[in-house]
Amino acid sequence: HIDHAGAAGELAERLGLPIIGPHEADQFWIDGLPGQSKMFGFPPAQAFTPTRWLHDGDTVTVGDCTLAVRHCPGHTPGHVVFYSAEARRAFVGDVLFAGSIGRTDFPQGDHDTLIASIKQRLWPMGDDTVFIPGHGPESTFGRERRTNPYVADR
Repeated sequence: HIDHAGAAGELAERLGLPIIGPHEADQFWIDGLPGQSKMFGFPPAQAFTPTRWLHDGDTVTVGDCTLAVRHCPGHTPGHVVFYSAEARRAFVGDVLFAGSIGRTDFPQGDHDTLIASIKQRLWPMGDDTVFIPGHGPESTFGRERRTNPYVADR
């Protein structure tokens, strides 16, 4: 969405950088960035095609850190999460929040798919894993399993 990727195309072009990810199921969102920027009053955005698409099980390296890629659809069909087992950290974007979950009312969002992604793709990373959401405070998967009204273990 525009609030996460609005300047990616311009930065990549200006700095000669590759764009890695997300999963190709989100190309329609990337193609819609110019319209989203107008609709929500953001600076003009340009569409792009990533240099490399990401798939479940891929890895990406940032500096000395290698992150595992987990495809977690539901908020968007191509949403990916980045996980460092060594650091016990997951960058989850808008899939999960402290006390809430991502929206599923956007085109191709799906509530049941999002819940399944959280429970099947995130919970196995461990209760002690800290997650960094796209908005708001950090939490742990264990805390959300106990208290989050949308995904708490029953």
